[in-house]
Amino acid sequence: MAYYYDNLKLDKGMYQEAGRSFSQVLESLDPSERYKGTSLEGLDAFQRQLKRFDIKVKGAGSDVVEKFFRTSDAAVLFPEYISRTVRQGMEEGDILPQITAAVTTIDGMDYRSITSEASGEEKELKGVEEGAAIPETTIKVQANLVKLHKRGRMLVATYEAIRFQKLDLFSVTLRQIGAHIARTHLEDAVEVLINGDGNENPAERIALAGGTLDYSALVDFWAKFDPYVMNTLLVSGDVMLQMLKLPEFQNPLTGLNFQGTGKLATPLGAALLRTSVLPEKTAVGLDRRFALEMVQSGEVMVEYDKLIDRQLERAAITTVSGFAKVFPEASRVLEL
Repeated sequence: MAYYYDNLKLDKGMYQEAGRSFSQVLESLDPSERYKGTSLEGLDAFQRQLKRFDIKVKGAGSDVVEKFFRTSDAAVLFPEYISRTVRQGMEEGDILPQITAAVTTIDGMDYRSITSEASGEEKELKGVEEGAAIPETTIKVQANLVKLHKRGRMLVATYEAIRFQKLDLFSVTLRQIGAHIARTHLEDAVEVLINGDGNENPAERIALAGGTLDYSALVDFWAKFDPYVMNTLLVSGDVMLQMLKLPEFQNPLTGLNFQGTGKLATPLGAALLRTSVLPEKTAVGLDRRFALEMVQSGEVMVEYDKLIDRQLERAAITTVSGFAKVFPEASRVLEL
């Protein structure tokens, strides 16, 4: 049985369509719906092209890099392979999805987020008497633009140097690049959570007297979030050690969960996330449903011309993203 994907003409112009990624263009030309009930069901358009050219990118039987360049059509797939592998590295162990309330993708470099403020007696959802005014929440556009940062790495290698390298091994390097980009994004996110996004909305800083963390201090910190919920707690490594030594963490159920899964939950029910991007003696509590918006201009970008025409040499792998605070009081900083 002949399939359409076997005869699809590929060219580098597919990377240049405004507002659409290579995968989206490929999917529009070869929709996955055509393959329902066939052996190709479950593969997207890009994966079907890998199958077409018999390119195996992972596992013990993975092919060498050279296989992408045996035909001009197959070479067009190489930038998308790099982009996908870098994204995989960004997603592995990335804690950004656990602290962002929304992800906004834009076409351009200018973006203003929105925020809202409760009028009158803020944060108290009281009953409304007959004929009385209903408390208002005003949504407005932020005064300042979200600062977008271009992050990336330059991939430098000659085709001759890597042509016989297995794709499975080459992917390790690409995933490491993705991991570094993800860490930088996290640094940007934490900076905005603590110091604000330039719209006079830094987090409230709560200094802990004595510099010693105990359960009572955690409860006081948790109580300041009403009507929000402190469901996520970012902590530096030294704060994590102090928390693990609290008697409340000696609870057998907490210990079993940690030993069995490596995941921790505080006695207050918040997800506990350790990160080295935080300064020492610092914890950031937040309601991940309302605190932070991630803004990104497109997806992972790869210089496709150099990868296709010159068979690698030097190629930039970049992302453009920034962060905005949605509800400033949905996050607070505890300083020991």
